[in-house]
Formats: sequence, structure tokens, C-alpha cells
Amino acid sequence: MYPPIEPYETGTLKVSDIHTLYYEFSGNKDGVPVVFLHGGPGGGCDAKDRGFFNPNKYKIILFDQRGSGKSTPSASLEENTTWDLVKDIEKLREHFKVEKWHVFGGSWGSTLSLAYAQAHPNRVTSLVLRGIFTLRKSELNFFYQNGASHLFPEAWEEYIAPIPEPERNDMILAYHAQLNSIDDETRIIAAKAWSKWEMSTSRLFVDPEYVARATSDDFANAFARIENHYFINDGFMRDGQLLESQEIDKIRHIPTTVVQGRYDVICPATTAYALKKVWPEITLHIVPDAGHSAREEGTARLLVEVLEAADKFADIKM
Repeated sequence: MYPPIEPYETGTLKVSDIHTLYYEFSGNKDGVPVVFLHGGPGGGCDAKDRGFFNPNKYKIILFDQRGSGKSTPSASLEENTTWDLVKDIEKLREHFKVEKWHVFGGSWGSTLSLAYAQAHPNRVTSLVLRGIFTLRKSELNFFYQNGASHLFPEAWEEYIAPIPEPERNDMILAYHAQLNSIDDETRIIAAKAWSKWEMSTSRLFVDPEYVARATSDDFANAFARIENHYFINDGFMRDGQLLESQEIDKIRHIPTTVVQGRYDVICPATTAYALKKVWPEITLHIVPDAGHSAREEGTARLLVEVLEAADKFADIKM
């Protein structure tokens, strides 16, 4: 990844009566526009996310989605759906006077990238996606109910601990009750346990520093509540909608590269493979020694290489 850089511009954009988004620009002011869609939902951006992009080539646009990061109000679930976020991306594009841009997204960011591209295919120069997640019930069941639990039993034990045993047959539903409790302590304990489960399983080699993020009240509260809100509502879309042939046909012309960790247990490779089957035109790279995180060495290196090549599609500048 590229060395750390600072934004040359930061700001906010009010996108509804409730929500105001934080955004930032870094890199080349006259460069090719690329928008970064962070994970979660609810994860927010990190300064290290700028490091995927060549700062001499790209005008790098990062923003925090509704309720996430520096956007306000924090952890708000009201007017917070996939399609609200798709509209927000368009509002930002229009506000920044961008004709077309590269779209980069991993995990939930890949979900949102696909949803945005299918809604606005003529505004996307290329897609670079990592850790494909399409929010199907089977994907949620694998990670939150019966699948990843077999690989990380010690972390799973901590994850289920806040939930009474009779309620563990539907962990997303059980967590929904606790994450929306009127009792602050109940809500925060649940938020930290939910967040720690994901942080503990995101890398091939567990990173204690990464797991420690889950101990932050503000991060855990936004991350857990917003994720659970989306998952309890099936992502506000039909099961498998993003993979339907009529939806893929809308974006089939867009140059698209997918980078997928072989041992990703949060967004298993079977979903990336399902995308490749319905959309054979994409380029799919399987990283043989990586889990879910974009910052594992093999994944990060490949993403940087893909983005270096992506500028050949960049005929539109700001």
C-alpha cells in the first residue's frame, strides 16, 4: 500500500433532514476520481484506506455512510437503508460534479458497489471489489448462525455469551433485541460482543490490535447496531437480488475485478464464485493465503496492482 497521506479537503453534506455525511478528498486534485465504499454497514472509513490508491493518479474520495464514522447522527437507524445509501452516493457525485468514477468496495462495500452500479450503471467507470457479500440469507446464516462457528469455536463462545440459550436458534434476531435495548449497559455489552466476533474472524492470522477496535463504545455501537439493522431487514432487497440476471445485465459492460481471500469466513469465496458464474466477464482473483481483511499482505498488494491498471478505463476527469 502507498505511504500515509492527509486529505487536502474535508467537509460535510446534508443528505436528509436527519443525516449529514462526512467526506474527504486526498491524492491528486486533478486526478481520476475514485470513490471508496467502506464495509460494515456501519464500519466507517479509516485513514489507512487512502493507501490503496496511487495519490499521483487518483482523486481519492472517502466518505462515512449514514450513522457511521464521523457522519451524524452516530448509529442512527432511521432513514438508513441500502437504497438511502445508493441515493447518497449519487448526491455526493452530483455535489462534487463528477461525471463518472471508479467505485471501490469490499465486504459490505462490495454489496453497496453492486447496488449502486445497478442503479446508476452509466456513472461507473470500473468496479474493484473485494470479499464479495450479497446479503443472501445463506451468507448471513453461515457467519452468524452455523458455519464460521466451527472454525472459531473460542470466539463463537464469546459471541453467544450475551444471548440466553433458548434464544440462540436465531442469533441475529436475539441480538436485535439487545442492540436496541433501552438499557445502555445491555446495548453496549451486546455491541462489543457482536463487533468482536467479526474482528476476531476477519484475518487468516488473528490480529489483537484489530480485535481491540471492538472495545471502543462508539465504534461498536454504530457498527453492531447498523449491521444488525440491515441484516434483520434482509438488506432491504430480495434474497439474491444482486445476482439476478436482469440486474447483472445492467452492469455487464462495466470492467470489473474481484479480489477474494480463499479463507475468508465472513464473506466466503462461494459468493464470489456465484458472481463469476452469472457474470463470467469479470476478472476473479483468489488470494491463496488470505482471509477477509483488505489489509492482509497478499490481498492489499493485489488490490493496489489492480487499481494501478484500472486507470486505463479512466477517460473522465473532474
